[in-house]
Order: sequence, then C-alpha cells, then structure tokens
Amino acid sequence: MACCRYVELNPIRAGIADDPGHYRWSSCKTKVGVDSQQWLDPDPFYMSLGESPKARQRTYREWLQDTIAAEELKVIRQSIQRNQLTGSKRYIDAIEKKIGKRVECRGQGRPRQYIK
Repeated sequence: MACCRYVELNPIRAGIADDPGHYRWSSCKTKVGVDSQQWLDPDPFYMSLGESPKARQRTYREWLQDTIAAEELKVIRQSIQRNQLTGSKRYIDAIEKKIGKRVECRGQGRPRQYIK
C-alpha cells in the first residue's frame, strides 16, 4: 500500500501538480472525486474504503495524506534504483517462479578486494 501511495504522490514530488487529484494522467482524480473516468476499474483496496462512492473518495483522500514511513520510503527507493520488487518473501518467491528470474532485493555485490 505504501507503494501505491508513493506512485500517487509522484506528481507532487516532481513539482508537476500541487494535488494528486489534479494530475492529468492519474487515476487518483477519479478516486478522490475530482473527475470521472468510465474506463477505470476500481481495485479491491479502493472498494474496501467505504460503502458509497463519496465515502470511498473521502477515505482515499485521507489515506493519501498519511505519510510513508521513512523505512518504507527507503525500501521503495532502493527497489526502484535496483529495478527490484518490494513485498513479502512469499510474494517475491511467487513472482520469481512465475517469470523464472531472481528479483529479490539484495544487498550490494561482492566486497571490494584490496591489493596488498
């Protein structure tokens, strides 16, 4: 969920928009009630936020205003830089099995060898 919030808030961090609901290419504007995009399929997380469209819109806007914990933000940014997944071990194992490629977030490569 932190990754979803991270993506929704990217236009603000980039200085493209002052509100995620105002970014032209974001589904956020529908989720917060600024606009309606008929082609958008609401995801299960969004649908779980309330019984009515207005309740979901209000809850989603509040959810966006919460901060991403510093440690979660660090994990997300490291994963982006390394082009690797974030998530539970079970999730990462399932993706690795599906695509046949190792994608877990690993530490730095071999330690530097010093010549004496």
